[in-house]
Amino acid sequence: MMSLRFNLLLTGIVTSVLLLSGYGANGQILGVKVHKYHFDKVDAKIKYWVARGYYPGAAIIIVKVNRTLFKKYYGVFNAQSTAHIASAGKWLAAATIAVIVDEGKLSWDDRVDKWLPQFKDIKGTATLRQLLSHTSGYPDYQPAGRHRDDYQTLAESVDHIVDLPADTTPGSVFHYGGLAMQVAGRMAEVATGKDWETLFQEKIGGPLLMHHTRFTPVDTTGGHNPMLGGGAISCLEDYAHFLAMICNNGQFNHKRILSQKAIEELQANQIANARVNKGEYVEKSRGSNRTDIYGLGEWREEVDSSGKATLISSPSWAGAYPWIDYKNHVYGFYLARVNVEKANKDGFSAFFASPILPIITREVLKGDYF
Repeated sequence: MMSLRFNLLLTGIVTSVLLLSGYGANGQILGVKVHKYHFDKVDAKIKYWVARGYYPGAAIIIVKVNRTLFKKYYGVFNAQSTAHIASAGKWLAAATIAVIVDEGKLSWDDRVDKWLPQFKDIKGTATLRQLLSHTSGYPDYQPAGRHRDDYQTLAESVDHIVDLPADTTPGSVFHYGGLAMQVAGRMAEVATGKDWETLFQEKIGGPLLMHHTRFTPVDTTGGHNPMLGGGAISCLEDYAHFLAMICNNGQFNHKRILSQKAIEELQANQIANARVNKGEYVEKSRGSNRTDIYGLGEWREEVDSSGKATLISSPSWAGAYPWIDYKNHVYGFYLARVNVEKANKDGFSAFFASPILPIITREVLKGDYF
């Protein structure tokens, strides 16, 4: 009886303190209206794309401070739908390697030839950092006349990269592509003694409960490869878990996945003194001719006055588009797989269409109170 009276008294005291402090009993600040956001414009944009036939289906999730603001499926997509996410997988691959760097088994400044001595030309002098920031000097893809890089293992892939001539000197030019990431992944395999899929599942996929996300087996359909640069498959909730971890400074479900240092390294400008040619993604999508446009496996779409990234992403030619907007404490993921024939017929570019979504979201977040 005394215990019951004490609990009732304690509840009354806490409620009184909340009220006197300007808070309601449910923790809301009294007199302050709570945001209700209307994502009609986001919804309409995606409905239009699907209705036009650019995507057979799509899905989107938008989260602010760990609270889901908007989630919806379109066309043939539902909660169980997966899709090849093309270059959106680059972010996952870089994060996987970042865990291995955290463990001290690799360094961002390790040269290729430290782990892969078969690289005896200038390509062997490129660093892991350069491989993941597209400044390594490697060719983007296998040249015409050679087998497309859709090998099932990184060891086999690297065997067909080692004899390719370098495009440029490592560190001299930013050139967005995929082959260099194959080499980075193979370095991780040699350093750990484990294959890439095992590494991804152990370091990222498993801890983040990404049950439907994988890199292998490699799909040989055009656009699904190379493995690290464009071969991953995922679903809406899986990738959202990954973004939640990044937004929470490397933690997920109160468990440390990546160190704060690793998060900062992934998002920092990794271009260094490399030349950035005209017409790169950030210039075309954001109208900015900055040169500090890329980190490790992710684009630095916007930065603040100190050079810190405020909008980061990993867009794909297929339409899949993950982003984090630090200005508004928001992350989002748009899952889609473009209908290439219809898109080409209408001159529709999924790569440059999806980046409108964080901009529309910002407009939504400026909406009225209710």
